[in-house]
Amino acid sequence: MEKLYIKNMMSKCCTTIIRNLLESNNIKVLFINLGYAEVIFLDNSPSFKELDKILRKLGFGLVVSREKRIVEQTKIAVIELIHLMNNVNSIVQKTDYLVEKLNLSYQQLSKLFSKYENTTLEKFIIQNKIERIKELIDSDEFTLSEIAYMMDYSSVQYLSSQFKKETGITVSEYKKDPRRVRIALEDLL
Repeated sequence: MEKLYIKNMMSKCCTTIIRNLLESNNIKVLFINLGYAEVIFLDNSPSFKELDKILRKLGFGLVVSREKRIVEQTKIAVIELIHLMNNVNSIVQKTDYLVEKLNLSYQQLSKLFSKYENTTLEKFIIQNKIERIKELIDSDEFTLSEIAYMMDYSSVQYLSSQFKKETGITVSEYKKDPRRVRIALEDLL
């Protein structure tokens, strides 16, 4: 059994794509989750290098180094926290969550993240929060006050100012735009 660490697996649908890709290349998938898969290479399976090339064509890739795996795991933890958990307390304690999940201090995680990505961990968290806010606005289920609370903003004004700073448009302008533009999670970096 091999454990493959795969970059840019940022959503549940990625697990389906990766499973299908691996299985179509004679690789038996024992377990798959965001960021990794436990597999068995069967006869005529591609080499690691060939598999990495196949994955890269679809925007994924194998992660080999420990530090890069930690960065990928950090990205996945941020996405779980902001997009999948829907738990206000988790977002409030985002640094605690990341520290507990990855068994490294927030400073270590932040330093590694900045070393391998073109942004800071805090900026990545903010970008994800903005995309989640867009998703919540598009769902039309919550007021802006409720969204501000859910996303751990102290006020609607603070959410609005950060939204404008990150997107270049106000929340009202976003709501009025019939072609609302959202960024895919894997494209945030």
